[in-house]
Amino acid sequence: MIVNFQIFEAYLECSTKCWLRSHAEPTTGNAYAEWARAQNEAYYEGILKSLRELLPESDRAIAPALTKYFKDATWRLAIDVRLRTNDLESRLQAVERIPSEGRGRSLQFVARRFEFANKLTKNDKLLLAFDALVLSEAVGRKVPLGKITHGDNHATLKVKLSSLTSEVQKRIKEITSLLADNLPPDLVLNRHCHQCEFEARCRKQAMEKDELSLLSGMSEKERKKLHGRGIFTVTQLSYTFRPRRRRRELPGKNEKFHHSLRALAIRENKIHAVDLPDPKLDGTPVYLDVEGLPDRDFYYLIGIRVGTGEDAVQYSFWADDEDQEKRIWNKFLDVLSAIPDPRLVHFGSYETVFLKRMRERHGAPRDSSAAATAIEHAVNLLSFVFAHIYFPTFSNGLKEIAGYLGFRWSSWPASGLEAIVSRHRWEASRDSEEKQALFDYNRKDCEALELVANRIVGLLHEAPANDRLSQDDLILASEMKQESRFPFRFGRNAFALPELETINKAAYWDYQRQRVYVKSRHKPKSHPARKHGYTSMLTPNVTIECARPSSCPTCNSKIVYRHGKRRKTTVDLRFMQYGIKRWITRYVIQQYRCPSCRSTFYPPNRRWSAGKYGPELIAFTIYQNIELHLPQSRVASGLNKLFGLTISRNTTNTFKAAAAQTYQSTYDDLLKRLCSGRLLHVDETSTSVMGKDSYVWVLTSMENVAYFYTPTREGSTIQAMLKDFSGVLVSDFYAAYESIDCPQQKCLIHFIRDLNDALLKHPYDKGLKELAGEFSTLVTPMVETVGRRGLKKHFLRKHRIFVDRFYHRLSNGLGESEAAGKIIERLQKNRNKMFTFLDFDDVPWNNNNAEHAIKAFALLRRVIEGKTTEKGIREFLVLLSICETCKYQNLDFLKFLRSGSKNIDDFANSRCDRRLRGPH
Repeated sequence: MIVNFQIFEAYLECSTKCWLRSHAEPTTGNAYAEWARAQNEAYYEGILKSLRELLPESDRAIAPALTKYFKDATWRLAIDVRLRTNDLESRLQAVERIPSEGRGRSLQFVARRFEFANKLTKNDKLLLAFDALVLSEAVGRKVPLGKITHGDNHATLKVKLSSLTSEVQKRIKEITSLLADNLPPDLVLNRHCHQCEFEARCRKQAMEKDELSLLSGMSEKERKKLHGRGIFTVTQLSYTFRPRRRRRELPGKNEKFHHSLRALAIRENKIHAVDLPDPKLDGTPVYLDVEGLPDRDFYYLIGIRVGTGEDAVQYSFWADDEDQEKRIWNKFLDVLSAIPDPRLVHFGSYETVFLKRMRERHGAPRDSSAAATAIEHAVNLLSFVFAHIYFPTFSNGLKEIAGYLGFRWSSWPASGLEAIVSRHRWEASRDSEEKQALFDYNRKDCEALELVANRIVGLLHEAPANDRLSQDDLILASEMKQESRFPFRFGRNAFALPELETINKAAYWDYQRQRVYVKSRHKPKSHPARKHGYTSMLTPNVTIECARPSSCPTCNSKIVYRHGKRRKTTVDLRFMQYGIKRWITRYVIQQYRCPSCRSTFYPPNRRWSAGKYGPELIAFTIYQNIELHLPQSRVASGLNKLFGLTISRNTTNTFKAAAAQTYQSTYDDLLKRLCSGRLLHVDETSTSVMGKDSYVWVLTSMENVAYFYTPTREGSTIQAMLKDFSGVLVSDFYAAYESIDCPQQKCLIHFIRDLNDALLKHPYDKGLKELAGEFSTLVTPMVETVGRRGLKKHFLRKHRIFVDRFYHRLSNGLGESEAAGKIIERLQKNRNKMFTFLDFDDVPWNNNNAEHAIKAFALLRRVIEGKTTEKGIREFLVLLSICETCKYQNLDFLKFLRSGSKNIDDFANSRCDRRLRGPH
């Protein structure tokens, strides 16, 4: 397969164009492409003419034959050099020959090109490098330098080709692979399409296929990502949009552009809006549109439309050449200054750059003038459309949006590229019809701009004040039905591979505690739970009177007299074997007086408590709030209904605060024990405290649990707590755990879920499927060994050799694809932390202990609903830590609260568990 210059040039612009040109497909015509080709040829002929005049005939050659034997050549410049090597072919516009200048200086060749454009692109340099590569192979020596003569002033740019040659060789390999296939590549529209002779053909096919590349602004990476998820058409993409609420704390953050919402607008042929910003077009609207020649940075036509509707007035300022640019700028400022309260409106960044450059080149208007104010506060309508309003168009171009609204342009020119061609034709011919066509084109742009501006303002005014309804042709994204209020829930995952599901089942928390872990070490402490039913029963009041004192505590006189009476009522609960009673105890105490020393006193053995409510009631309230996950208001309401009490929510909160203070020492002991143990699971989750995002962390072993709170997700707190930890840390892949100096086991279930998500997003990625299959084959035997033998390194270390083989295959290119590359990078980064459990006894390969504890907090988080302070959530976490520790040790949290004990181990070993069942 021969790769010639035309094919290489086409490939730089588009792979489809390259394939079509190589197969000599008929073109559909493109005015700009034909004009640009003619311009280049005319420019080349002009350069050749001047070179012929400058160089004597002996120093130049036309189409000479270049070979490795060139010692007899005398020319200094060769023109129209045709070269062909093994698989490359090119027609060099010119080759410069630099003879040797003394000893040690060899003969050199310089490839030359001529471009009419005033600004060069990287593609121009790559084309020069292609010519130089063909030339170097033909003459058998390197060509390190090339020259490009370009622009109106015939400027010459020297290009060092060493850095471009490797890229050219890479592109040649890609072209060879592309042309070896008889089928054309996947059709992809790009920015070059408007300059291509195959534009009409490709766009027609793209419309028929509903190609994703019809959507402007979508990158190749985004398209490949969607293709990996099985989304190939605009219609398919339209069904993926999910309305999302913007976060309250980031109201000023720029809205993300959603290609899926644009696709939805196209499918339904209705305008969709995320929000409706107000462009505030008060005053007199002045619609601005500018025409220019980008490669010369020259603006030749300024058009403004003042006012709206039939009363609008069009102004056009024309410059014959660059010298008149200042004149039309000043005319524009004069008209703008004469308009009362002007509001300058334009569409896109072209006019923004124009206003900035003109002020720098030709001076800005006076600061206090109306023109200065209008320019300073110019309104770019595109900024109010992008990511806010989605018209049913494939791009946010002015012509597409105005076309959707019913506006039409004349036949010629009808685009910016055609306007460039028309301007150059006028410069060559000074034809008045070409000039008038440009005036008409500019006027049409101003009228289209007015139409779009009025429609945007109309959408804002037509939308209801409360933004709760949609117009017939406007749909607000905030009012679209959301798929789920709670999209992330705990539950079973759907796996793409059966092997991944088998591995995941082996990590369920109950299964692991009851079957796997007990095979690895002694059985966890078991305290069989007794089932008790609770029904509400009314309880009688009990009156307790304190005994009469035998003597005066002051003078020990035996004679004392009653001197008044005092009463105190305590509300409590009494637990029985099969129920709970309301138990109201009334304490009656006499005050006594000693006639000898005249002192008054109470009996020293009075038994009432300081508070109004008894310890059993407080324990039952904490149990309902923490373990049963009932809100404090519901706990209070339930107690009041069942037992005829008048407890408020504030009272239950007071119970919680007092209990947290009572068990603070128990909590501290749990933290100390966990941070000095041999195995630790850690995880974190977000929560809300007074409307601000914060985080709750959990530390667990197989028997103990402790939660703690941090305002942010920074890892400094957990790192300080575990700085002396020497056991094995089991965690997910959060970077904060990386700096903890201890053996670590990354949760394989986290990794498997991420791998499964990647498979579901890229169902057609063969490399990713291959990688997932290899990983499943590696882990499945490990899980089977754990199921049979438990977490014992004696039985697990045999799998280490298979881990090494797996990583060896990763290094040799296993699963070569973009999606698989990210997974492989993650595996390589955590190689020493993925299979640590093979080298230790009783170390799980997953973090499900911590996740199980996180679920307990997640349930409590729904109860709290962010309506707590930092002090309040820390109190919750103290009590939740004790509650979950009791569960891990098969203890009854309610009985522990009722026992009055502050040490969980002492409670587990005591006989108070039986006593707390109530009287028989």
